[in-house]
Amino acid sequence: MSAMPPRADLDLPRLLAAAERVLDSVEQTFSDGLGAPRAVGKSGDDFATEVDLSLERRIALELQDRTGIGVHGEEFGGPPADSGPVWILDPIDGTYNYSVGLPLAAMLLALAVDGEPVLGLTRLPLLNQRYAGVVGGGFTANGVAADPLPPTPLTTAVIGCGAFNVRSGGRYPGAGRAELYGALSHRARRLRMTGSTGTDMAYVAAGIFGGAVSFSYHAWDNAAGAALVRAAGGVATDVHGEPWRVGSASLVTGGPRLHEELLQVIADSGVADDDETDESKVDQ
Repeated sequence: MSAMPPRADLDLPRLLAAAERVLDSVEQTFSDGLGAPRAVGKSGDDFATEVDLSLERRIALELQDRTGIGVHGEEFGGPPADSGPVWILDPIDGTYNYSVGLPLAAMLLALAVDGEPVLGLTRLPLLNQRYAGVVGGGFTANGVAADPLPPTPLTTAVIGCGAFNVRSGGRYPGAGRAELYGALSHRARRLRMTGSTGTDMAYVAAGIFGGAVSFSYHAWDNAAGAALVRAAGGVATDVHGEPWRVGSASLVTGGPRLHEELLQVIADSGVADDDETDESKVDQ
């Protein structure tokens, strides 16, 4: 379940510093836009605000100028997310939270190389929380280096769960997710549903959550979190235990001991994986 090592020809600390400066420059814009209304409809009940659109344009332009590396974003796409070095951006993760004024919303940014996340950043500007990490190079919370994740058992941990509709279909139907969360409810200490996948994963890396499960197949939801958890000494795979990479259809994270227990609960729950595209993602 180990991930590929970062490419030696990339100066990851320099790229991380450049990305930090870009996100620094837009935090106020993010904070000022809290409560922005729906502007662009997507599939199902998903939507983007004007702040999503303006942030992505600005961040992508500045990253390209500073690093010479292209950006694949949620709102406007970009170069393939699984080929060469590419930034993967979600300007507002937890858009529904953000639009109704709930401060659990984040900016997610990762650098992937040939589909492997090598560094990640997650910002929650409304909560003044900043997480950053380089795979193999350590993890920081609010600029302070953190110790590697301890071997926490599932029975003592908080687990982050993605939002869902019990009537939804797709690759991982809502009824199967409900069954899984029911099983976890009496195996873990607590379950928490933040409505922001990136927040869940950053909280795993920070040791706030013991583990988290995402049934999103979108790289912009998961790449930053996978990188952060690995940078913190944790494990990031899909529901079958295969190392997470761009194109994976799910993300399961945790410390080594807890992650193994979490995978077993998932396997026992019978959550389906029928290789159909999941159109029911509602964790915005």
